[in-house]
Amino acid sequence: MEFTVRDVTFYYEIHGSGVTVLMIHGWSPDHRLMKGCMEPIFQSIDTPWQRIYFDLPGMGKTKSQPWITSTDKMLDLILEFIDGVIPNQHFVVAGQSYGGYLARGIIKARESLVDGLLLICPIAIQETQKANSPVLQILEKDETLLSSLSEENRKSFEGITVCQNKRVWERFAEDILPGLKIADFSFLEKSLGQHVPYTENVDKIDKPFTQPTLIILGRQDPAVGYRDQWQLIENYPRASFVILDKAGHNLQIEQEALFNELVKEWLHRVSEDTC
Repeated sequence: MEFTVRDVTFYYEIHGSGVTVLMIHGWSPDHRLMKGCMEPIFQSIDTPWQRIYFDLPGMGKTKSQPWITSTDKMLDLILEFIDGVIPNQHFVVAGQSYGGYLARGIIKARESLVDGLLLICPIAIQETQKANSPVLQILEKDETLLSSLSEENRKSFEGITVCQNKRVWERFAEDILPGLKIADFSFLEKSLGQHVPYTENVDKIDKPFTQPTLIILGRQDPAVGYRDQWQLIENYPRASFVILDKAGHNLQIEQEALFNELVKEWLHRVSEDTC
């Protein structure tokens, strides 16, 4: 499906019916990252949910525009997309990495309409992210597998993966790698990448967000770390804050079983509050 906001045509998919969950993937992959980890969860529970997966501009099937030069402008586009696809409806937000940064922008702008929040390895404080993130620590390494990959695929996989085994590779190759191969990196690096932090502090909110929240982080995540995110906790009095061992920036794959159970518990809390 497609929905046009100004001169940006968003690609999106809708699955199921019920309470709407808006899924926001991270920087450079596409909607398949969220779809790959979330759909098995929804297929395993009885509660009805409507899932909306979409590609951010410059990623997946949504083309970039040169005027999108900041996260502020990206957020404005997403808010217009929401207002067009689910006008005046309550919804739940799930965001991974950069998607978690955008999700908090949605909370700041549409707090009264959001009934729950899931943050997976979210970007926290841009200015200290690199300094406060751990170096990559590889805890599992299948050298036979790695040697069988192309140089390009191996580089993409090894860069942020803590558990470099066959199971994780197969999920990475299905959920994440296809998006990386079609991302508009020129746009991401030269346009949007120049002004990633919001103009104003997105985490300075007027009042705490009191809906059920889940924040999941990887103890070995070299991309966004786990230290800065603790500073978010007081904004979310209904939040579970979880740091998983043997988990990097793709914790939804590396710690799949724990991730699934944590998300199910969060969805249960949200459904209790929305019924």
